[in-house]
Amino acid sequence: MLIIPVKDGENIDRALKRFKRKFDRTGTMRQLRDRQAFTKPSVERRAQIQKAAYIQHLRDQEEI
Repeated sequence: MLIIPVKDGENIDRALKRFKRKFDRTGTMRQLRDRQAFTKPSVERRAQIQKAAYIQHLRDQEEI
């Protein structure tokens, strides 16, 4: 549970903005979306390998 202390005289919009920022950092929505659909471990591993290969390719291009 997120607790955002609101200071005396603080604008509610500012407190809401702090809440949204803190909520985004927790990754709750991302976690809920990931739980909606099951992906097999082999598919996750393959995606990680492809991502690593892509990043390595970009770094190789940068060095040239």
